Amino acid sequence: MAKQNVAEQFTDIVVRAGVKRLYGVVGDSLNPVVDAVRRNPGIDWVHVRHEETAAFAAGAEAQITGRLTACAGSCGPGNLHLINGLYDAHRSMAPVLALASHIPSSEIGLGYFQETHPDQLFRECSHYSELISSPKQMPRLLQTAIQHAVGRSGVAVVSLPGDIADQPAPEKAAETALVTSRPTVRPGDAEIDKLVELIDSAERVTLFCGSGTAGAHAEVMKFAEKIKSPVGHALRGKEFIQYDNPYDVGMSGLLGYGAAYEATHECDLLILLGTDFPYNAFLPDDVTIAQVDVRPEHLGRRSKLDLAVWGDVRETLRCLIPRVREKTNRRFLDRMLKKHADALEGVVKAYTRKVEKHVPIHPEYVASVLDELADDDAVFTVDTGMCNVWAARYLTPNGRRRVIGSFSHGSMANALPMAIGAQFTDRGRQVVSMSGDGGFSMLMGDFLTLVQYDLPVKVVLFNNSSLGMVELEMLVAGLPSYGTTNKNPDFAAVARACGAHGVRVEKPKDLPGALKDAFRHKGPALVDVVTDPNALSIPPKISAEMVTGFALSASKIVLDGGVGRMLQMARSNLRNVPRP
Repeated sequence: MAKQNVAEQFTDIVVRAGVKRLYGVVGDSLNPVVDAVRRNPGIDWVHVRHEETAAFAAGAEAQITGRLTACAGSCGPGNLHLINGLYDAHRSMAPVLALASHIPSSEIGLGYFQETHPDQLFRECSHYSELISSPKQMPRLLQTAIQHAVGRSGVAVVSLPGDIADQPAPEKAAETALVTSRPTVRPGDAEIDKLVELIDSAERVTLFCGSGTAGAHAEVMKFAEKIKSPVGHALRGKEFIQYDNPYDVGMSGLLGYGAAYEATHECDLLILLGTDFPYNAFLPDDVTIAQVDVRPEHLGRRSKLDLAVWGDVRETLRCLIPRVREKTNRRFLDRMLKKHADALEGVVKAYTRKVEKHVPIHPEYVASVLDELADDDAVFTVDTGMCNVWAARYLTPNGRRRVIGSFSHGSMANALPMAIGAQFTDRGRQVVSMSGDGGFSMLMGDFLTLVQYDLPVKVVLFNNSSLGMVELEMLVAGLPSYGTTNKNPDFAAVARACGAHGVRVEKPKDLPGALKDAFRHKGPALVDVVTDPNALSIPPKISAEMVTGFALSASKIVLDGGVGRMLQMARSNLRNVPRP
């Protein structure tokens, strides 16, 4: 039996850790690993057109499955291209292992062709980044990297020179049992006692939820019912907490809507559950705040805390629910539910008048029709910018749908690459990329990846020929828009030239049929929808001082517009409010 080389050992270990695919672009320093993948039936090589796509795809797969995923780049420029997608995965707490192939080990430090120092370059966007300079470091170094990625929910990077990858692996090297899932963390009894005391002594409690509430929907609802609390959420918490929620008061932040802002400011006690909501100016500074998070470094970095609780949200709530006293006074909850419904009534009308006849098409109408026609278990990947607005306002969560985007890193061009990773997890599940024309065209080459692998991703292109969010930022800063216009081709024709289904929609009446045809198509499809670049309704009180990028506005809700089926949800919740 032939002796195993380092590349083969690397491949065997990542397969044992649960990795199904290695996304990347081949290159000479990667050749030993790619060849090992070719000969290993437990893993596939996914050839993308840009390494940035590889990292985004791996991050998306990790978010959908919760499993370790992997990507790779060849030496120098190849692995450098991974960095943006790795930053996104790391900030999204997605367990991703990145292989940064390296120049020949004898040439490191001598200014060799394509030389970089990947073990140093990736340190800021990873929990672990180390160089394998000798086969004797295997398999321990790789196993350590995997434990970091899985155990700390983020990125780990292994830099591997091509000549080392081709050398024989050490004989009788110890292979330890690998961690492939994270444990739940229960807070200490002292913290539970203090939190119970805070809750029991408060008259008005508000829960504000983030992505850390994934898997804890039932516990949040039971807890809210017991303490009669309104429940708001951040954008990353929307898919996990908004559905089947009779206590929903909407979302806070720049894209916010409803009464979430008021609920967080008019309470006696605000409990932050699994959220690293970055806009501290939207959080109150004059109420008691407790925060529950499984990542201790998140505690207190956005607001002054009266109590920090280190623990998993679901386990913490399971400890709290039997301990807290049930509250009987619903006045604060009912007032916030009514305020929420009233707020939605006021803005939903903006894009419900004659939208079926408006040309160019309202993007709100596109998002609304998409929400209605998409599958109940669809995965939506969302480009940064105005597509974030339409996803936040119009996509209706139900506990089965997923909505992922570059919500923490805020990168352009993420939606299409993320859709690739999401679709590879299940070819039978509907995956929809909500792409802006700016983001799509930035990594448009990887539309060819959909065609090459016959991935049935549906790209719905919101084509307003501009960088819409940047134009908005310039507008509210009192600046004329400049450098934001895109001269675009007929993207549907481009899709057809690539061998995919492509259709261009310029009239609202044609939109439902075009989307239905795309969804019925068995392979990749692109619907190029020409949308109105002036779609946002800006409140009249906005001044140049109110917003810089994503900062706080004086009105607290900067982007005004429709909110899709959320109005119906709010009206339904109001039926539970007792009448005087």
